[in-house]
Amino acid sequence: MRIGFVGLGVMGRPMVDNLIAAGHELSVYRGRTEVDAYVCSSAKEVAERSEVVILMVPDTPDVESVLFAPAGVAEGLQAGSLVIDMSSISPTATIGFAELIEKLGCEYLDAPVSGGELGARSGTLTIMVGGRPEVFERAQPLFDVLGQNITLIGGPGAGQTAKVANQIIVGLTIEAVAEGLLFAERAGADPAVVRQALMGGFASSRILEVHGERMIAETFEPGFRIRLHRKDLGLAIQAAAELDLALPNTAATQQLMSAAIADGDGELDHSALYRTLRRDKI
Repeated sequence: MRIGFVGLGVMGRPMVDNLIAAGHELSVYRGRTEVDAYVCSSAKEVAERSEVVILMVPDTPDVESVLFAPAGVAEGLQAGSLVIDMSSISPTATIGFAELIEKLGCEYLDAPVSGGELGARSGTLTIMVGGRPEVFERAQPLFDVLGQNITLIGGPGAGQTAKVANQIIVGLTIEAVAEGLLFAERAGADPAVVRQALMGGFASSRILEVHGERMIAETFEPGFRIRLHRKDLGLAIQAAAELDLALPNTAATQQLMSAAIADGDGELDHSALYRTLRRDKI
C-alpha cells in the first residue's frame, strides 16, 4: 500500500521501518532521523501521496493539528482514504475527529497501542481498535505487520477507551511493583531475590518481570516516558469526571508522576517511579 506516516518518534520510527520491510511505500512527516521513505514538507502532502495515513503523535491537540490545521491531513485526503490514529488521546475527541473525516468521504480508525519501544521494534504491539468492522478488515494487513494482539473493541473511540484502561492498569501496577520492591529493600531483603521469588507466585506479572528488573538495575532509558504516561492518566481522570466516576488510585499515581517530572525525571521510563518513591535515599 501507499502509506503516509506522521510522527517518527520513539514508537513511530520502528513502526515505519517494519512497514517498509513488509514492502509498503512510505511517505513521512515529522521526523528527526533519516528513514528510507519519501519525506514530505507537510501533513497535507503525506495525505496526497497516500491511500492510508497513520498518525503517531503525543497528545490530543497534536492529532487535531495534524488533521485539521492549515496544510493538514484533511486538506490532502482523497475520497476513500483511510486515516488510522495510533496515538493515545481523548476518546471523546476521537469520536469528533472520526465524524469530521467521514464527512470528507474517508474512513477513520482509532488504534492506540501498548508494548512500548520494544514492541514497536519487534512488531509485537498490542493494538486496540475503534471503528467500523469493514474498515478494520481493510487495515488488518497493516496491523499484522505492527502487532500481534489485535482487537476490534467497538465503534469510534472504543480503541482509545481501551488504551486509557490499559494505562490505568499499567501505571498502578508499576507503582505497586515499585512500592513492593522498595519495601523489600528497606526491610533488609535483596529486592532482586524478592522479585525472583515473586515471579513464581500470584504477584507475577509482565511489569514485575520487565520493569521490576529495570528498577533493581536502575536502568531507566525510555521505553515509555513518565511525561507521556502522566498525560494518559490525565485522560483517564478527565473521562472519569465526565462519567461521575471516582478513580482515586489513578489520581494518586498521576500525582506521583508529577513529582517525578518536578524532580527532572519526566523523560525517563515510567519504571523510574521507583526513583521517585525512594528519593529521600538518593
